Amino acid sequence: MSPSVVVIIGLGLVPVVWSLILSFQADDLVTPSRFVGVDNYAALAQDPHFGQAVGNTLLYTALYVPLSIVLGLALALALNRRVRFIGAYRTLMFVPFVLSATAQGVLFSFILDPEFGVANSLLHRIGLSPQGFLTDPSQALLILVAITLWSGTGFCMVVFLAALQDVPPSLAEAARLDGAGAFRILRHVTLPAVLPVTTFLTLWQLINSLQVFDLTYVTTKGGPLGSTTVIVYFIWQQAFQNFTAGYGAAAAYVLAVVLLALGLGVRFLRRNKEVR
Repeated sequence: MSPSVVVIIGLGLVPVVWSLILSFQADDLVTPSRFVGVDNYAALAQDPHFGQAVGNTLLYTALYVPLSIVLGLALALALNRRVRFIGAYRTLMFVPFVLSATAQGVLFSFILDPEFGVANSLLHRIGLSPQGFLTDPSQALLILVAITLWSGTGFCMVVFLAALQDVPPSLAEAARLDGAGAFRILRHVTLPAVLPVTTFLTLWQLINSLQVFDLTYVTTKGGPLGSTTVIVYFIWQQAFQNFTAGYGAAAAYVLAVVLLALGLGVRFLRRNKEVR
C-alpha cells in the first residue's frame, strides 16, 4: 500500500495544504513570497471581476442543474420501455457524455462560428438573421449551458434509467387499478421512488457546474467582455496568466468552502429524512 499512500499524499494532501498556505501570501511563482494575512480574501470581496465570475457561475448553475435533471428524467422515462432498437437509442443519448469537453468545445466552435459556421448558414437558409453565439456577450453563457446540456444530460438519463428499472412494476399496476392516470403515477409512485437518485444527481451536477472550466477555456477564454468567466477560469487566470498565485489560491479556497458546505448540507438533510 505504500506507493499508493505516497501518491495520494503527494498529489492530494500536499497541494491542498500548500495552496491553503499560499492563499495567505503574495506569490508570483517566481520571486520569494511574503505573508499578507487575509489581504487576498479581503481583495476578493472588493474585486468586481471576481463578483462577475461568481455571478456567471451562479447563473450557469441555476440554468444547467435543474434543466439537466428534468431532461435526464424525461429521457429516462421515454426510454424505459421495450421497443425496437431501444439499446441504440440509449447509446445515442449517452454518447455525447463520453466526449471530452475539449472535443465538444472544438466541435461547437466550428458549428457556431459567426462567419463560417453551420448554424448561421442554416439560419440564413430559413430567412433568419445571423447570430453572434459565442462572440455575443448576451448569448455566450447561454450557449455554454446548451452545449453542456447536450453532453451532460446523458449521464442523468443513465442514472435515472437504472433507478426506474428498480421500481417494482407492481406499484404502477396497483395505482392503475385504483384509477390513477399517467400523471398521478408519475407524481405519487415514480418520483418518490427515484428521490434518492435525484438528490445524488443534484449534488453531483452542482459540484460539476461550480467547477466548470475546460469548455470555457476551449471556446471563449472567459469572453466576450468577461461574460463567460466562471470561478475556476478566474482562478486559473489569476494564478497562471496574471501570476498572482496567492490571490488565485484564495479564490480557490472560497470555492472549496462553498463545495464543502453543499456536501455537508445535503448530507445533513438526508440524515434528517432518515431519522424521520
